[in-house]
Amino acid sequence: MELNGNQLVNNTRPGNQPKAVELIELFYERIYGFLRRLTANDADAADLTQRTFSRVWQKLPTFAGRSSPASWIHSIAYHLYVDWRRADRHTEVRPDAWWAARAAKESAPDEIVARRDLQNVVYACVDALHPDLRDTIHLHYYQELTLQETADAMDVALSTVKYRQHQALVELQKKLSAPGVFLKPSSTSK
Repeated sequence: MELNGNQLVNNTRPGNQPKAVELIELFYERIYGFLRRLTANDADAADLTQRTFSRVWQKLPTFAGRSSPASWIHSIAYHLYVDWRRADRHTEVRPDAWWAARAAKESAPDEIVARRDLQNVVYACVDALHPDLRDTIHLHYYQELTLQETADAMDVALSTVKYRQHQALVELQKKLSAPGVFLKPSSTSK
């Protein structure tokens, strides 16, 4: 194929248009595909492909053969693409007001990390509770059972579950309000 490309370039130099058409037919799909991947747009790729072969036609007399015709044509296509991207109409500079109007629906990354860190601390504090208190919190809050369902699951009276829940919440509040609790590495975070 490269030999055929070299022959076509040599035969096209004097201005042989039928050979130029053969040269275009030989490389068109490859160049178009290359530019399509770069631009992510069919119309822009087609336009740049046309410009590429126009430039190839203009530069044919200067082709020295130091590289293959394929790499030479790809080089021309790439440089045209770079010039095209540098043009003002292809930059995506947006004013701050435009970005502010398109705020993300999800939380910011720092908020997600802070929430995850808080969850890890709370989980570690819950895990450190007495087993009866821990199980009560786990069933009621994590498994979303009602207080009665929690009492039935633990086979204790409803009043016992309410007492354990109250005790657990008091202990958790003390642990979580202690100074420096968020600075201690939790056993569940990695």
